[in-house]
Amino acid sequence: MEVFLNPNSWIALLTLTFLEIVLGIDNIIFISITTGKLPVEQRKRATKIGMFLAMFMRIALLLGISVLIAMKEPWVSFKYTWVSAQISGQSIILLLGGLFLIYKSTKEIREKVDEKGEEEKERGKSAAKSFGKVIFQIILIDLVFSFDSILTAVGMTNGVEGAIYIMITAVVISILIMMQFAVPVGTFVNKHPSIQILGLSFLILIGFMLITESAHLANASFFGNHVDVVPKGYLYFAISFSLLVEVLNMKMSKNRKAKNALK
Repeated sequence: MEVFLNPNSWIALLTLTFLEIVLGIDNIIFISITTGKLPVEQRKRATKIGMFLAMFMRIALLLGISVLIAMKEPWVSFKYTWVSAQISGQSIILLLGGLFLIYKSTKEIREKVDEKGEEEKERGKSAAKSFGKVIFQIILIDLVFSFDSILTAVGMTNGVEGAIYIMITAVVISILIMMQFAVPVGTFVNKHPSIQILGLSFLILIGFMLITESAHLANASFFGNHVDVVPKGYLYFAISFSLLVEVLNMKMSKNRKAKNALK
């Protein structure tokens, strides 16, 4: 295509692909934890299906970009003494996605901490029923993460010639790259309970971030103060730093056990 003969298009493609991979980390964490409820032999299949669904959902949203942009227009507006907002379709989707993420993550943490053995009971149920339930949950969260990802992509490529082709190419490349790491990441997460709790805690933070982003899109104001978006860079830095600390802690614990075994 002629669009890829332009050097600026390649710069936009590389930048957007990297961004899509970074934004897709949230999706990988959720899919890893959700598929952990399935029997081991079904996890890889569910992970692959989840990643493919994420790719097709992003492409579908890109092809329906006019509808997506139209959803930015306010559906309902209200203004009172202490609160005002202009609720749009985009803000509603992000709000519901954030609430679902917080509910699901909190529920998973409670089961792992207070209801030991609950996951084993779940695996004992019908495999088809469990598999279908997991895929349905992945579809829901794929929709939310895809929506947020596409909004970011549209903002980045605004005014770039052939933006739709660049965005679709970036989505396909980023998903194919993430698929190479999704299964190993899922295996690592499900093997270490502390990493699972850490990942679920991050998903709660991401849920709150989606809610604040929803309020920002709705131009919400409380007591005269407008709601601002939480910079994603702060969140990803916190995730990376906490993960590094946990990995070092696991390594120290492993070394300590090795030393005790030699005594």
